[in-house]
Amino acid sequence: MSEGTASLPWIVIRQDDNGNQYRVGRYATEAEAQKIADSFEDPGSKRLYVVERLGQNGDGGRG
Repeated sequence: MSEGTASLPWIVIRQDDNGNQYRVGRYATEAEAQKIADSFEDPGSKRLYVVERLGQNGDGGRG
């Protein structure tokens, strides 16, 4: 795990209505990441914002 991954282990991912995913940003705490994700939410949009913790290999916790 790199130093950056250790200090900013929480990521916000945006998924659009076509299923494409993009990392929005990295954050120090889950609460901070969730606050950002919540601020982007738009009830009229099909975009989804998800908070995930980076895994040991920096893969967003998948695998």
